[in-house]
Amino acid sequence: MKRSEARELVMQLLYQMNIQKDYGDAIKERFVLEYLPKSNQTAYFDDSLSTVLNNLEQIDQEIEACSDNWKINRIDQVDLAILRLSIAELLFMENIPDSASINEAVELAKKYGGSNSGKFINGVLGKISRGKNA
Repeated sequence: MKRSEARELVMQLLYQMNIQKDYGDAIKERFVLEYLPKSNQTAYFDDSLSTVLNNLEQIDQEIEACSDNWKINRIDQVDLAILRLSIAELLFMENIPDSASINEAVELAKKYGGSNSGKFINGVLGKISRGKNA
């Protein structure tokens, strides 16, 4: 499994957790058993998911600060899952280049989001990346 495939699975689990309002271990364990039984990306999956969940409040504050009058509850759930994962990578996972994280997020948005998701996600992540490097 490639890292991009693992990233896609993390996004899908974040989406599922948010929809079900359940961020517990049981939902993660069921997901991993079904989709990552023998993956070489388990470490990335675990690290990125725990990074998002441990920093969710700060990540959501970043989203609201950089999304021009959009509150978290108004953002499409798929876009939100993609943003949360990518912002966790940008702010807390130093071994992932910003450009790779942003590019992967835009690709996920094109695959799973609406017609404007890619532009929206690129704009939010670009602001965060520029702010981080200022």
